[in-house]
Amino acid sequence: MFTGIVEELGEITAVETLDDACRFRVRGPAVTEGARHGDSIAVNGVCLTVVDQEGDAFTADVMAETLNRSSLGALAVGSRVNLERPTAVGARLGGHIVQGHVDGTGEILERKPSEHWELVRISLPADLARYVVEKGSITVDGISLTVVDAGPDFFTVSLIPTTLALTTLGIKQPGDPVNLEVDVIAKYVERLLGAQGSTK
Repeated sequence: MFTGIVEELGEITAVETLDDACRFRVRGPAVTEGARHGDSIAVNGVCLTVVDQEGDAFTADVMAETLNRSSLGALAVGSRVNLERPTAVGARLGGHIVQGHVDGTGEILERKPSEHWELVRISLPADLARYVVEKGSITVDGISLTVVDAGPDFFTVSLIPTTLALTTLGIKQPGDPVNLEVDVIAKYVERLLGAQGSTK
């Protein structure tokens, strides 16, 4: 489990395209410290397994399902990525519960800078709109954010200077894809209420 608090801005240093998968080499000095084979690291909000670790970089395999459901397929050598290690039991939950299981992708639609923050509008797939509510939580490229406004096919978030400086949302522009993970609690509530209704 993750919390959506990005630890560092890493970089893709190698990409190997396979028949039905892809292998990334990711540089991230902070997240690779103490990392071992089999550990999990979230890359732009996608939970990946460490296959190999050497120096300040790690290698991870990405299967076709993940490439199809996320924006990882658009990454190339030099791409910057948000990195986060799983939260430790007993640690503070600084963001919200994040699984690293991307529900879909959106697109940066508009950026409105202000003196101390920036408002970003992001497209929202129709099948995810029911899980996104004003002042609720959403994960964008692995970043735990609070929804400012929620529409039928978009939502907005406000970004503070720290988020702009330390994550990919500081450099992404209109037209760029982002990974979205909705609040898992909303999905469980929907499923439970649906099951309850079907027993009547």
